[in-house]
Amino acid sequence: MSDKRETPLSTPSLQEHHCTVDLRLEKLGMVPFFQDLPEEQLREVNKKCTANHYSKGETIYRQGDSATMLRVVVAGNVKLAAHTLEGESVLLDMLQPGDFFGNPTARGRDVYSETAETQTSACILSIRLSDFREVMNRYPSVAMAVLDITTDRLNESRQRIQHLSTLPVTKRIAHILVTLGNKFGEKDSRGLLIQLPLSRKDLADMAGTSPATASRIMSQFQNDNLITSGRQWVAINNKAELLRISAK
Repeated sequence: MSDKRETPLSTPSLQEHHCTVDLRLEKLGMVPFFQDLPEEQLREVNKKCTANHYSKGETIYRQGDSATMLRVVVAGNVKLAAHTLEGESVLLDMLQPGDFFGNPTARGRDVYSETAETQTSACILSIRLSDFREVMNRYPSVAMAVLDITTDRLNESRQRIQHLSTLPVTKRIAHILVTLGNKFGEKDSRGLLIQLPLSRKDLADMAGTSPATASRIMSQFQNDNLITSGRQWVAINNKAELLRISAK
């Protein structure tokens, strides 16, 4: 992805950002297992949460740390990465406001299976897992949603492993771009705009390939007018063709 073009959208600074109660309630309400709670119950959940601000590139927790908190992104972006026995980093996911991370079902001696790091300045809500279990006991709809979400994430992990082990790298990168477009994309004159601090290495880690290979494929996609890319952004010009490439 070229660094020659400017980022088309402005990135808000969190220097003077405050996690107001209204903003906290808004983002808590976006979390799948809290979506069915009325505002009064969301306010009770909010009382159990603490807000923390992080600078870009800060580690929130490391793989292998004791799993004690469930967290929600209020502002900014966070990436989750796992480290192999060989010391290689694998980018698992990128998160936006309203996304949660940490294991909601962890207890006892469980540890985090990934490292969480901020991609931008970020405001994060945290709730102790012991308090979250109280929430699940009090609101059965939350407990049922957690069960469904845990199952969905397990299936997604299995699908990701299958993609990494069976699909050619061009298909993998096409699939990743479509996935990122569906999650982060904003309609823009350039196409479906994905504004993320996504480096060649990040994309390569997600696809299970080398940065050089990822860069070559992205250049080919750009030459074919499937995407346009610049500094910390990618615009999908032809989503249908990327879908076709990922499926053929």
